[in-house]
Amino acid sequence: MSSSRYIVLLLLAGNAIADDNGFLLGGGVEGDADGGIRGSMIAGLGISEDTWLSGGVSQSSVELPNRRDIDTLYADLELDHHFDPVGIRVGVSYWGDSDILDSNDWRASLYWRGDKVELSGEYEFRDFDFIVPSIDLDSVREFMFDADGIGLRARFDLSENVSMSLSGKSYDYSVDFVPDENRDVLSLFSVTRLSLINSLISDRAALGISIDQGLKRWEIDVATWGGEVDNSRTNSLTLRYLVPMSGKTDIEFGLGYDDSDLYGDVTFFSVFLYLYGGN
Repeated sequence: MSSSRYIVLLLLAGNAIADDNGFLLGGGVEGDADGGIRGSMIAGLGISEDTWLSGGVSQSSVELPNRRDIDTLYADLELDHHFDPVGIRVGVSYWGDSDILDSNDWRASLYWRGDKVELSGEYEFRDFDFIVPSIDLDSVREFMFDADGIGLRARFDLSENVSMSLSGKSYDYSVDFVPDENRDVLSLFSVTRLSLINSLISDRAALGISIDQGLKRWEIDVATWGGEVDNSRTNSLTLRYLVPMSGKTDIEFGLGYDDSDLYGDVTFFSVFLYLYGGN
């Protein structure tokens, strides 16, 4: 999964605990068996009973085959207002390394929330700048392109302690990539699941199950996404366990596995801490 999607999921989770003048602070680290590592921090503030402001930053480090390290930055800001029963979310983010591949993203969603169901439609615009090196790294070429993403999301409370979420999104790019011509160049970037090229997806679908056991929570997420550049497919399974450390702090452990045409099979893990405050 791209870093942007992971952070967005954390930011949306803050809505569930937000109250008037409440806040959420969090931070953690994620690593994988290929040596990729990412550190993240998030924050959310309940401006009013119906308005939630959230933001996050993340940085990952990946070593390429030519021994060059790529440090990828992700920054996000989102505003959520619930009119009851309809709400809106608007957000802006930056993702990438300005020396290779980066994007400026804008998104908006309209959602309806009932007692046991939440449904939302999403739109995202991504503006990319890609600096592509030659195979021998002696020359580069730069081109800009964009993508429109349309998605749907649904969340259902199956019982008092069990909920299920479904989501899907498809992207339409302004350029046509030729997989066979891009294969050698992709080998320079596709060394881990945190590599820059993994942000260029054509579609994504996910299913999640959350199970509450008192103040503890288990989450199982199954996802699949396609690569726009090389028509690759990645399937992912993630298990997360959230447990209180005190009345206002939680710790979350994550363990997952990716099966990818692009970067192979890899196991990944994460640890996050959360601090809650307010009324």
